[in-house]
Amino acid sequence: MEHKSFDRFQLRNTLLLVLGALIWGVAFVAQSVGSGYVGAYTFLAARSWLACAFLLGLLGVRRAAQRRRGVRVPFWLAPKKLAVGGALCGAALFAASAAQQMGVGSTSTAKAGFLTALYVVIVPVLGLLAGRRPGARLWVCVAVSVAGLYLLCLAGRDTLTLTGGEWQLLLCALLFAVQILLVGHFGPQLDGVQLSFVEFLVTALLSTGGMLLFEQPTVEQLAGAAVAIAYCGILSSGVGYTLQIVGQQNLDPTIASMAMCLESVFSALAGWLLLRQTMSAPELAGCALMFAAIVGAQLPEREKAQRE
Repeated sequence: MEHKSFDRFQLRNTLLLVLGALIWGVAFVAQSVGSGYVGAYTFLAARSWLACAFLLGLLGVRRAAQRRRGVRVPFWLAPKKLAVGGALCGAALFAASAAQQMGVGSTSTAKAGFLTALYVVIVPVLGLLAGRRPGARLWVCVAVSVAGLYLLCLAGRDTLTLTGGEWQLLLCALLFAVQILLVGHFGPQLDGVQLSFVEFLVTALLSTGGMLLFEQPTVEQLAGAAVAIAYCGILSSGVGYTLQIVGQQNLDPTIASMAMCLESVFSALAGWLLLRQTMSAPELAGCALMFAAIVGAQLPEREKAQRE
């Protein structure tokens, strides 16, 4: 019974991460629109401050509900650990986002998507250094995910040769992998919404600094990007990254990274549905392989539960 309970828990958390990936995938459309109006740091700062406002409001609503039920707990839980965890997660998220933006203009969108999503390989490799040992089935699922990513992003479009800013995209993948592992470490110890709030507060402060140093946004530019910022701030950042924190609790980081890299699939599907972009047979096959890898990652515990 314990294994079956764990399986349901693992499946539920994986589905939460898939939902987050869906939100992030659609956000690529919003980001492409917003980038036509404002610079990278401005967009990241605006969406991060909006995410902070949304999450703080959510915390306030939850606090009011607790008071109505007569529950009296401190507003901030484990504040010292929250400050440390939020600062580390926020710094990693900012650095990854900045590295992505600096590298994305130097290569094709297809290659950028593939290189960024390579955190699906880096996470289990870094996990080995931390003493985690994914089973053989998980390594197979990682390989299937990478094959699916290649078909979705690069097959027939580009080569795997690396030049210039493409190395920054590999750095971006490494930084996203670090962020995933940090969330996996701090998430189970802290309140998910509070950790998400502090993470985005740090990201907002750092990206605002970048905006003031390198960009000069105008009110008209911000107004033009308002809808894109609203989607990315409330849904992609406020909701999506909170789903990541909650979904990663007690979930193998390798499974988590595979679920989250489905954003590449949902991005392609969103472009097909919303922007009338076409999808080739290799791209569809890549989507199918990546979904198959996620399904396959759920099987080991089920089989173990059946044997016992």
